Amino acid sequence: MAITMRPSQALRLWQQVVLSEIRDDAPDLTMRQMAILLTIYLEPPPHTVRGLAARLGVTKPVITRALDTMGGLKLVARHRDENDRRNVLVRRTVEGALYVERFGDAIIARALDLPI
Repeated sequence: MAITMRPSQALRLWQQVVLSEIRDDAPDLTMRQMAILLTIYLEPPPHTVRGLAARLGVTKPVITRALDTMGGLKLVARHRDENDRRNVLVRRTVEGALYVERFGDAIIARALDLPI
């Protein structure tokens, strides 16, 4: 199903989603953190620090810092790959899945509020 929007409508939707997020008691994530989180939850695993860095076009330390923050919020978890100890695997968590689902619901709710 295709959705047709004017740029001003898309920007209004984004504004409304962002406003609803900052008014909510959920954690505020940066755009980079949100991109990483959505990549982890919307693309099939396995996810590694190295793979996420390549996918997002950033360095491994950038991914590590973001994962430190998101791990502290229990949105993701990390552990060493037992088959290749050089790799750090990033796992989804229940808290993270609920956060992403709630975020999707917020987008739908704000989109339904948009004037046609």
